[in-house]
Amino acid sequence: MPPEPDPADRPAAPHAASGPADRLSLRHRLVPVMALLLLAPWVAECSWGGFAIDDFLPVLVFLGPMYGGAAILIRETARRLGAGWPTIVLLAAAYGVLQACLVDQSLFNLDHLDDTQYADAAAADEATVVPGLGFSAGQAIDFVGNHVVLTICAPIVLVESFLGADRRLRPWLRRPGLVVVGVLYLLGSLLIFSDSSGRKDFLASPLQLAVAAAMVLALATAALLPRWRHPRPRPSLTGAERRGSRAPHPLWVGLAVAVVPLGRELASGWAGVALAVTLAAGLGSLVAYWASRAGWTQRHVLAAGSASLVMAAAFAYLVPPYSPGSPAAALAGDIAVTVITASLVVCAWWRLRAAPAGGGLRADHTP
Repeated sequence: MPPEPDPADRPAAPHAASGPADRLSLRHRLVPVMALLLLAPWVAECSWGGFAIDDFLPVLVFLGPMYGGAAILIRETARRLGAGWPTIVLLAAAYGVLQACLVDQSLFNLDHLDDTQYADAAAADEATVVPGLGFSAGQAIDFVGNHVVLTICAPIVLVESFLGADRRLRPWLRRPGLVVVGVLYLLGSLLIFSDSSGRKDFLASPLQLAVAAAMVLALATAALLPRWRHPRPRPSLTGAERRGSRAPHPLWVGLAVAVVPLGRELASGWAGVALAVTLAAGLGSLVAYWASRAGWTQRHVLAAGSASLVMAAAFAYLVPPYSPGSPAAALAGDIAVTVITASLVVCAWWRLRAAPAGGGLRADHTP
């Protein structure tokens, strides 16, 4: 007798991913929204050791509307369009440029980290300043890359993995809810732009602002291309052919993702930038290839998001928080990061494995 197929490997029910949010109860719509609203700022700023434990709550309160609002709007846009992770990643990149170049303008302000414990690292990154535009390519990779991976993608992966397969790819909010989240995002961004500890009274030049705005527009336009809404179906294979053409075990996906953050650590200057870009491009191509094969499920997506969070939590012990504090407070924050990260990842995996056998959906659309 052949083994029982994995529920996550079963084909998606027609139109299930794009079902209207109106069919979900208020609780079913708001719980994941609130989870993403709180998780995005914590992952973005705390999961890698950027803040001590006593700053966790202020981060959620003051940065939640901006980071969480962006994550919700990006996720809802992609799911309403019936698009998959290529759209989410491209929109996340557009947001990363928007945040770092137009909202807090930290990427253009080479003195942005002078009053933090990262002043020496920022000074070293000045070796990769792009002539004429006045920003560090090394910092661009860190700032924008962290927004893509930690602010947007990893929190969405976690929250969607806690949901049943029939809700994972569906919109959560109706139009009034989207308007409320949009207003929260704008108010949160305005708070950072106007606050002395946010933009730090720095204003980028007209050329810098124009280039950044053009990049945001280009990335958002690419994200909304029709091709992402009409993905190619995964092959349906059987027997030896199926065994040879399946996606790899999720563990290999996680290991591949875990290698990328090392690019900036293995070399400095422009060599480190080149290595980081090469690793990221290689990972993107590899994941796209794996995702096009039979057997790619939400477990593979969660493996990628889990690896990002685990790597961030591991590096928390090696980096200081922005503001100096006692060694005891720093260690307490790092331990809290480990406990919270491990709890989120383990519970997400348990929830995914405990999903009911019926109504399985594939993890996402293939690019």
